[in-house]
Amino acid sequence: MREHLFERVRFELQQRPVDVLKVEQTSEGFVTVTFTGPLLAQFNSLSFDDHIKFIFTNSNGETIRRDYTPRSFNNAKQELSIEFALHAQGDASDWARNAKPGDQAVIAGPKGSMIIPHSFDWHLLVADSSSLPALARRMDELPLATHVIALIHVEHESDQRAFAQYAGRTVQWFDSHQRLIDTVSTLQLPAGEGFSWVAGEHTFALQVRDILLEQGQPKERMKAAAYWKQGTVDFHEKI
Repeated sequence: MREHLFERVRFELQQRPVDVLKVEQTSEGFVTVTFTGPLLAQFNSLSFDDHIKFIFTNSNGETIRRDYTPRSFNNAKQELSIEFALHAQGDASDWARNAKPGDQAVIAGPKGSMIIPHSFDWHLLVADSSSLPALARRMDELPLATHVIALIHVEHESDQRAFAQYAGRTVQWFDSHQRLIDTVSTLQLPAGEGFSWVAGEHTFALQVRDILLEQGQPKERMKAAAYWKQGTVDFHEKI
């Protein structure tokens, strides 16, 4: 059995005032906002599912804090991009939907990174719309030869995106959490030592986690997180 070393890196917690540089409609249900600011020259994020606090003012003048994943960053250009899932209602969705160059916000964190090694025989990535940006970053960062199985639920068919294709990569899209869960229930995990990452709605993530444990996936080689919870505002929880 090979040793796969997980590394936890801590960062000094810092709040960084930023301005909106540009706004791009990624798809029907997503907007990518790129921020700029001098303190982004020292920004760091070493793991695809790191979380930052996005701090902004809503339409009522209230200060709101929400967790987001850095989609990409460029220290030399002092830029950071966040991909926002657009829900029908919600302060962060409303802010992103109406964002324009020059708007101001604050980025806090991340507090640290848990680096998941690339060296596993395979990687299973299970996500819904809330965690799709993190999954997309992971797909960008994994070496092309890596065996990847990605199972993703999105609200709109137009939110499906084209990842680079190669022999070792399988991507399946689902129009409901339940259909994705049903697929996981019948999934035959590949041979060898693999890592499973699950993130999305609380009940969904719990169900997928439990199914994988029943199928023999060691909990030491799995990471599950709830990015949101039905009926709850501003929810994030490690499982």
